[in-house]
Amino acid sequence: MSMRSQADRIIIFDTTLRDGEQSPGATLNVEEKLAIAHQLSLLGVDVIEAGFAAASPGDFQAVKTIAEQVGIVGGPVICSLARAVRQDIQAAAEALKGAARPRIHTMISTSDIHLQYQLKKSRSEVLAIAAEMVAYAKSFVDDVEFSPMDASRTEPEFLYQVLSQAIASGATTINIPDTVGYCTPKEIGNLIQGIRQNVPNIDQVILSIHTQNDLGLATANALAAIEQGVRQVECTINGIGERAGNAALEEIVMALQVRKHYFHPYFDRSVDADAPLTNIKTQEIYKTSTLVSRLTGMLIQPNKAIVGANAFAHESGIHQDGVIKHRQTYEIMEAASIGLPENRIVLGKHSGRNAFRTKLKELGFELSEEDLNKAFNRFKEVADKKKEMSDWDIEAIVRDETQIQVESGFQIEHVQVICGDCTCPTATITIVTPEGKIITNASVGTGPVDAVYQAINQLVQIPNQLIEFSVQSVTGGIDALGTVTVRLAYQDRIFSGQASDTDIVVAAAYAHINAINRLYCHLQTHKSLTSV
Repeated sequence: MSMRSQADRIIIFDTTLRDGEQSPGATLNVEEKLAIAHQLSLLGVDVIEAGFAAASPGDFQAVKTIAEQVGIVGGPVICSLARAVRQDIQAAAEALKGAARPRIHTMISTSDIHLQYQLKKSRSEVLAIAAEMVAYAKSFVDDVEFSPMDASRTEPEFLYQVLSQAIASGATTINIPDTVGYCTPKEIGNLIQGIRQNVPNIDQVILSIHTQNDLGLATANALAAIEQGVRQVECTINGIGERAGNAALEEIVMALQVRKHYFHPYFDRSVDADAPLTNIKTQEIYKTSTLVSRLTGMLIQPNKAIVGANAFAHESGIHQDGVIKHRQTYEIMEAASIGLPENRIVLGKHSGRNAFRTKLKELGFELSEEDLNKAFNRFKEVADKKKEMSDWDIEAIVRDETQIQVESGFQIEHVQVICGDCTCPTATITIVTPEGKIITNASVGTGPVDAVYQAINQLVQIPNQLIEFSVQSVTGGIDALGTVTVRLAYQDRIFSGQASDTDIVVAAAYAHINAINRLYCHLQTHKSLTSV
């Protein structure tokens, strides 16, 4: 079935692995991108923009791997971004060969400010390039998406010309980016309305929208575009992305779900129709959100819509009273609708492997025997320290133990810290190097965490600058698991690491070594590339 025959619903185009990864510090390796792609497929997204194949060997490999392993028959469309240049389009086509349904997404700037200062080309040159490169992409794949970058600041008559030419050259999807997040919902609505009225062949394609969140209007702008006939939305998990991010997938999807009776008339449906407006399995939203947060190291703010820790919490007595009497007095959706587990106490230190395995299945985890054993052993360790274990504790343990590690990186063998108001904070760290050598170092610091980081840095001898350290409690209580996230800067790159433990100093050590290993892997890859 072609995309154009599906215009009675919204096509969800997820660009977490492309635009989302452009968030500072959100760099992912191939294995992590693949894990997210598999989860996006489970979530039910229609199109996965797997990356920018021409950007680097790592990006090419990620797109290629996802195309082969996730882009199977019956799976999502796999897309690669490409500038409107032959080399980019060739790289995209090559990387996408293994996908059952490949898409090349090519783009070129069209606003006068971009033409003058970035491209240094005339309108006629851009018009010719757009037509030629869309046709070139079409020679490789049937499904071609075209984006006029900075469309919202492009002179309308020229925009209409470019779009008409792109469609005539073979584009099947036309995407309209508000590249700098400048528009208001009314302006976006007028922009889409103008395109539909002035581009004569626009009905031959799916019309798409890509909104940035610089003014906090990305979701509102995307919904306004939907009201004007847009049938594909480009979005990311948790709204991550360049600068202030993109429209958040979970916000778009749940807005269309909760307010479907409002939106149905825009799809020529009965107001009372029950059919959902997207193919998203909403119960997978929470799991996808936490996976992306953990692998990118980008924590979700507590007041984030849909997936924030406070999204279903009620502090006010009036609100609590209302929810107790009737949930819908202050809640417009149920936590279960996004797959958010209740914080129920279910397991303890006497629980067995079968009970643990069953609970993991309830929480949506399907682990290999090796990963199950690792997670169960860690569960027993934590259960010895905590009297009661919640679903959230178990999720944190599983994600910590099964996260993708750098195989040839540094491993922590031992962490010991001495601190107090009359003691100089001292950390003793033992690590195993990538070559298998066991080394130990002790260091002092301004506090226990600083001492740990000083000791690790002296052992690994890799220059870095700690630019962010944050601790998030997984559950309430003095014995709660703490999740530590660190971000390290090296030259112009940022590398993140995350770990959980009942001892936040131990969690900090493991989070730091995880970030160090990402940096180490980057340095090894760069070294091998430059030596060729």
